[in-house]
Amino acid sequence: MRILVLIGLLAGAATFNVGCATPAYSPTERSALINRTWSLGFKQAVDDFDSVLLLRPPSRLTIWHVR
Repeated sequence: MRILVLIGLLAGAATFNVGCATPAYSPTERSALINRTWSLGFKQAVDDFDSVLLLRPPSRLTIWHVR
C-alpha cells in the first residue's frame, strides 16, 4: 500500500512539476521577445489589411521600423 501511495505521489509531482521557463532567457527577456513577436505580427496584419483595401500603393516594403 505504501508503494502505491509513493508511486501516486511521484506521478502527481512529475505531472505538476513541468515548467515553462527557458534557461537561456530571464522572464523579462522572454516577455520582451514574445511582445516583440506579437507586435510585428500585428503590424504585418495592418500592412495586409491596408494592401487589401488599397489604402497604400503596392509595395513589398513595410512602413514599420523592423530590426
